[in-house]
Amino acid sequence: MASFLRSRRARISPQDVGLPPGPRRRTPGLRREEVAQLAGVGVTWYTWLEQGRPINASAQVLDAVSRTLRLDPTEREHLYQLAGVPFVSPAGGPADAAGVSEDVQRVLDALNPLPAVVYNSRYDVLGDNATYHTLFAPPGWPREAPRNVLRALFTAEPTRCPLVFRDSELKIMVATTRAAYGRHVGDPVWERFVADLSLASPEFAGLWASGDVVPPGPRTKTFRHEEEGLIRLRSESLSVNGMPEARLVVYIPADEDSRAKVERLSAQAVVR
Repeated sequence: MASFLRSRRARISPQDVGLPPGPRRRTPGLRREEVAQLAGVGVTWYTWLEQGRPINASAQVLDAVSRTLRLDPTEREHLYQLAGVPFVSPAGGPADAAGVSEDVQRVLDALNPLPAVVYNSRYDVLGDNATYHTLFAPPGWPREAPRNVLRALFTAEPTRCPLVFRDSELKIMVATTRAAYGRHVGDPVWERFVADLSLASPEFAGLWASGDVVPPGPRTKTFRHEEEGLIRLRSESLSVNGMPEARLVVYIPADEDSRAKVERLSAQAVVR
């Protein structure tokens, strides 16, 4: 909570909200008392909120703080979750890394030659098809091996990253994961995942500490393949019934050259 709110108020200058700049500031953005004043809450109450103390935070007050800090919808949801205010979410818990059902796997296989995968909200690979595995898995990595895309990308040498625009893409992936994390603060699996990856990758730790959150959504990404060169793919996500927080992601070639490359790679893949 403290990290998130500090990072959000640091983005906003006094001039942005109609306040005079005042004397030289030691830290960027708004002060706590300025946020409290603009949101119409007590300075002590807001300080305790930012410190994560066990106080009663109503939806109305959180909305006022959200408006003051100019939070977007995903950031506002994240604030609610961090404050412990009830939030309506899909029934059941998040999908774990146990895998997908036989029917979901049949759907994935039927999507060949399009690369397709099911991720949970931590980017664990729960299931994939042969084309996805051929494109993105390291050589010799068995289909049955547990895989986490974030760990693979952040612990590999940057020169071996299949993403052409690595820095910007990883920043978005971390922000997407952090938005989901708000629903699982204190969950031992999530806390261990974040702690372990932060220890393994200072780069991940820095991006995580930024506090940025964004929702998942369609994107066009450029991948680098050893044999075929650059491949541009557009991602589309679908929810999976009975697997809360899991999403089936299909990668669609963004141009004819990429389509031909994907089809050649798919023809080489061994469908299980």
